[in-house]
Amino acid sequence: MLFHSNNRERNADTRRVYARYELLHTCVDFLAAFCFLVGSVLFLLPAYEKPAIWLFILGSVFFMAKPSIRLTREIQLWRMGRTDILAQREEGD
Repeated sequence: MLFHSNNRERNADTRRVYARYELLHTCVDFLAAFCFLVGSVLFLLPAYEKPAIWLFILGSVFFMAKPSIRLTREIQLWRMGRTDILAQREEGD
């Protein structure tokens, strides 16, 4: 099941994967906020309106990337669980 806390706590590998994705998610979140902050300040100055608009667009791309990162993380954790299940089946045969 996707987005279930047990997926990230299954073993050391899943905890490591979860931590890496959380770090990436946090970095992207910070970059998005930074783009919007700088874009907002630049937007106050008419000469910098165009760069401000591009920073807003870039910030929006970063904000759009956040759910993609989370979904990718959850799919990877889910697949890792499926591999664990298959490995257990092999051991039982």
